[in-house]
Amino acid sequence: MGYKIVVIDDSQANQELIGKLQSTAENAGVIEYNTQPQSVKDLSSRIEKALELLTLDSDIDKRVQRSKEINDALVKLMTSAGNNPFAFILIKPNGELDWANDGFERLHGFRLETYRESYGNTIFSLDPSSEIATLFNKCLKEVQASDSICQVKSKKGETRWLHVFINPLVSAAGLIEELIAVEIDITSFKIKEEELHAQNRKMKEITRNLEHVNALLEEQKQEINLAKQTIELEQEKSEKLLLNILPFEVARQLKSKGRAGTRQYKLVSVLFADFKGFSRISKSLDPKDLVSILDSYFATFDEITGKHYIEKIKTIGDAYMCAGGLPLSNKSNPIDTVLAGLEIQNYMNTLNDSKVLNNLPVWELRLGIHTGPVVAGVVGRKRFAYDIWGDTVNIASRMEQSGHVGMVNISGSTYEYIKDFFECNNRGKIETKNMGKIDMYFVNRIKSEYSLDNLGILPNELMINLVNKL
Repeated sequence: MGYKIVVIDDSQANQELIGKLQSTAENAGVIEYNTQPQSVKDLSSRIEKALELLTLDSDIDKRVQRSKEINDALVKLMTSAGNNPFAFILIKPNGELDWANDGFERLHGFRLETYRESYGNTIFSLDPSSEIATLFNKCLKEVQASDSICQVKSKKGETRWLHVFINPLVSAAGLIEELIAVEIDITSFKIKEEELHAQNRKMKEITRNLEHVNALLEEQKQEINLAKQTIELEQEKSEKLLLNILPFEVARQLKSKGRAGTRQYKLVSVLFADFKGFSRISKSLDPKDLVSILDSYFATFDEITGKHYIEKIKTIGDAYMCAGGLPLSNKSNPIDTVLAGLEIQNYMNTLNDSKVLNNLPVWELRLGIHTGPVVAGVVGRKRFAYDIWGDTVNIASRMEQSGHVGMVNISGSTYEYIKDFFECNNRGKIETKNMGKIDMYFVNRIKSEYSLDNLGILPNELMINLVNKL
């Protein structure tokens, strides 16, 4: 573009204006001088118009340059978007669809031209809802990139989920010339997401069901534990009751095998004790008082015999029967049984001395011991009872019957086993009922060298060690 410049005289008044004109014209690229004189007013007007044209020309050049840059960017975008799986769309500020790559057809099932014919020429027709319109208007208003997830229908009527990005292309003057939309198909991700949500819902439901089941199981567990505790308590009671009836070893056999047979023992010491004149005593006492007194005596006998590892067999009325050396065999049972006999008689003698001082009736006890073989075991199917049989039992009963109140009467057989540890008086052969004459001895006390106390009732450590070695 050229401008004709008119130059008048070169007077000093016009030199400034002419210099400004020349500089401006040179910057424009074309200067032409006219030697015809012009008035200053006309010249000024022409210069101002020239300057306006030059400024407008400069803005046009800048816009052309910006348009070239945008066009180059769009060419690059179209080139790179040609084989891209995403849909790239150029949109005019009024929403009109200007251009789309091949990804648009793959995504929507239409070429852009066909889509325009069938559905319309704006981006708003892509989505029946207002999501894309809202996104588009937001981008126009804020003049910055925006994105959103939209739901659309494909050519086949299938629901598709798109992640849509819209980015404005802004001119140097700050105006939006076009917008680029990128659509990414995230349907598979949404399906997977929905499947995960469904799985999570299912897992939550399963978890709730499991928690409910666990709560029920916990209740059942507590009920079972309570029932178990009740059973264990009843079992403990049954075992205690069984042990009160049967020796431990016999009870163990009965529980594990369901039965407990008989067994023969070669060395057992049997002790019998009963109260002299019991019939007379029982007539003078109330039955309840009688049973209570008898129970207290037998309870003490149980403590004493248990301390010396002697098994209580039974009580019959006022008679008390126990045996050492069973159900577990040992060689010390004659000594153990005599020690128990001395302690029982000492307990009764001490008790009677107190009663005499208080003018109360005394209970006089006879006690006899015999050592020999027996057969022991449980018989019957109801109300199990552990018992022993044999001549040893009968002879022990005769020892008690032939004894004296307050004394421990033993047979000659028992004496042979205990004579080294006890002081005894030989009574000679004494006639017994249905058994003939039998050697008998009264046991007075433990020998002094083996006694812990002056009465000779308790063994010292020396005697205990010797007996344990038997």
